[in-house]
Amino acid sequence: MKQLLLLIASVTAYMPGYGQQILTEQAKNDSNRLKPEQLQAVEVMGRSAKKYNSDYSFSATRTAMLNKEVPQSIGTVTKEIMKDRQAFQLADAVKIVPGVIPSSFYNQYAIRGISQNEEGQIINGMRTRQYYFLQPLTANIERVEVVKGPASATFASVDPGGSINLVTKKPLAFHRKEISLSAGSFATIRGTMDFTGPLDKEKKLLYRLNSAYQQAQSYRDLVRNNALLISPSFSFVPDNRTAVNVEIIYSNMEGNLDRGQPIFGAIAGKTDLRSTPISLNLGAGSDFFKSKEFIITSSLSHQFNDVISFNAAYMKQLWREDLQEHRTINAYAVNINNEPVPSLAGMQFVQRQQQWNTDNVNVYFSFHFTTGKVKHELLAGYDLNSWQKMKGGGQNSARGYLLKDGTVTGTFVPANAASYQTVTYNGMVLPKPNVNYFDLNNPSYTIRNVSDYNMNSRVVIPSALTTTNALYIQELLRWNKWIVLLGLRQEWFEDITNYKAPRELSFTNNKLLPRIGITYAVASHVNVYGTYLQGYQPQSNTVTLLPSTGSYFWTDQSASRFKPLVSDLKEFGAKADFGSGRLNVNMAVYEINQKNLLMNANVPDSPDSMVSRGAERSRGFEVDITGYLLPNWQVYASYSYIDARIMEDNNPQLKGARKQNTPYNSANLWTRYNFTGRSVLKDLGIGLGVQHNGNRVPWFDRSFTTPAFTLLDAALYYTPGKGNMQIAFNVNNTLNKTYWIGAQNYQRLFPGAPRNAMLTATYTF
Repeated sequence: MKQLLLLIASVTAYMPGYGQQILTEQAKNDSNRLKPEQLQAVEVMGRSAKKYNSDYSFSATRTAMLNKEVPQSIGTVTKEIMKDRQAFQLADAVKIVPGVIPSSFYNQYAIRGISQNEEGQIINGMRTRQYYFLQPLTANIERVEVVKGPASATFASVDPGGSINLVTKKPLAFHRKEISLSAGSFATIRGTMDFTGPLDKEKKLLYRLNSAYQQAQSYRDLVRNNALLISPSFSFVPDNRTAVNVEIIYSNMEGNLDRGQPIFGAIAGKTDLRSTPISLNLGAGSDFFKSKEFIITSSLSHQFNDVISFNAAYMKQLWREDLQEHRTINAYAVNINNEPVPSLAGMQFVQRQQQWNTDNVNVYFSFHFTTGKVKHELLAGYDLNSWQKMKGGGQNSARGYLLKDGTVTGTFVPANAASYQTVTYNGMVLPKPNVNYFDLNNPSYTIRNVSDYNMNSRVVIPSALTTTNALYIQELLRWNKWIVLLGLRQEWFEDITNYKAPRELSFTNNKLLPRIGITYAVASHVNVYGTYLQGYQPQSNTVTLLPSTGSYFWTDQSASRFKPLVSDLKEFGAKADFGSGRLNVNMAVYEINQKNLLMNANVPDSPDSMVSRGAERSRGFEVDITGYLLPNWQVYASYSYIDARIMEDNNPQLKGARKQNTPYNSANLWTRYNFTGRSVLKDLGIGLGVQHNGNRVPWFDRSFTTPAFTLLDAALYYTPGKGNMQIAFNVNNTLNKTYWIGAQNYQRLFPGAPRNAMLTATYTF
């Protein structure tokens, strides 16, 4: 009888400098590679392997499956490469995945040239909901999986370019404890802890405790990055048929919402990105952004017999935001004659509070059986995703200009200039703003007295409930050298504005989503595949990420009355492993189409009216190589070419134009080499990283581009006596290049970090 939990991590023999061997407690095949049936049914126990490549995934198909056999591209970043690179935040981890391009300082990316529409994170395959402004920590993350293309058949309505799934660390069946302390540039100190092992002699009850604390400044003026993370988890495995896991994530982050670097306005068609220092920030010393999150997840897996098994999971997330910020109005000041003053940025003050409640349910039955020479794995299940904006949220703003009668108006009308209060700047007379202009020539970071402002905009964030119910069926067929993955998912979507409040308004959508993928084993170590997927994202008033839909977040109207954003993926690729699975190579060519993007309808009498008329297409090629070149030499290398185009737009000049924030070419390399033998270098290891990105078009202004850049990172590792202590010294951007990871307009550019270093001591026992 097959066991439910045949653990991948079984006995791991590892010595720094000598790579590793995975000696499973189960039978090994001749090539020393894992068989599909050796994978545990659901991920309730941890992975003990210590390598850059990951052999398997649960999230892409909701079943344990070798990555090599999945007919879809999956980019994986393991905890080992995150540790070697000191990737403490998510953006530092995923930047090496081909096709994943950060768009700003936020937790915001373009994947395969398609910008994210959904906010929140996917954690262990389940949806969360919160703003994207602060980067998640990685201390409790086992691996980051980027499932390329519209994965709506698996995760419900998610982005067409791809989905980032955070897989958390699970308990191990043996004792291991690790403590890490770090200090470095930008007044950064941090500590992490990872304890795991059995709680009883029979090893039926296992635990894992991950925690992290960071206190840090930034190369950006006034920006703080303080965070506390506590994440305990427990697995109960009473026998080989049943497993239960309970996990908690508590995250408390406090910092600043960094809106980016302003520069002087373009003059005679020229743009100087270096006209201001990259540290320049438009905020104030009293600004803050606080984000508190609590997640509890429980899962149950039970095998009734060799044919039928049952899996269920539930996630509850609570999230609260408290914001106070000074930020630009995305325009320069004007003088009393309505002429721009490019050295003065127009400003506003914003206070915002809100809280969310999110629920996820995933229940499915799995059937394993054989008909003739065909092996079947049939899944049938139900999903619920529910995210709710709670009552009590709101935003206060101070903006506009002061009139002589003491009132405030939102706009400056030159014909009525005599009715405005005025200020003088460099001999020019300007209308007096509600919030003082920011002088790019003479930045001032005094603590602002917010009581001086006239809060002329007070908005109640309307309560809302967005719910997706889905039934799905998936069939995985194995016959000779063929694997066929078929799926159907029926979704019912409802978006309710002013939930349980006056003027409640509801919109519904439904969609049948097909999935088909075929994998063929050309040789024992080479698979080729093709896949076709459809994506589906109903418009919603719970989304603020897209420029067009963001206005609905604040009103009792709903973007759901527009057509859903629909997409499709056509992809062909090859996956190979060499050296008994020690080195993996993945290649893919693809085309993604999405349509029904919301855009302004250009109706003069109704400036906020929208129409779902936009369409985009992305075509590209990507390749990644991960694993061991030698037993003491690991590598992660990737390259991506993306040709992303605007296909439909109200502006005829944009049809066929290049998509924003997407370079044509990007490449990454990270490698670690450990010295061996009896030389004086035997306790040392070195790391080297190269990152290249081509130029990009900003989000809201096509008059300039951010330049291409190539960065060099380096690291030195010292493991005295090949023991349990490692000291790592990482230097990023060693050549101190000035570069920008993205831009929105002249007042919101996102410069990358200058040369910085981190010293980390890690002890394992």
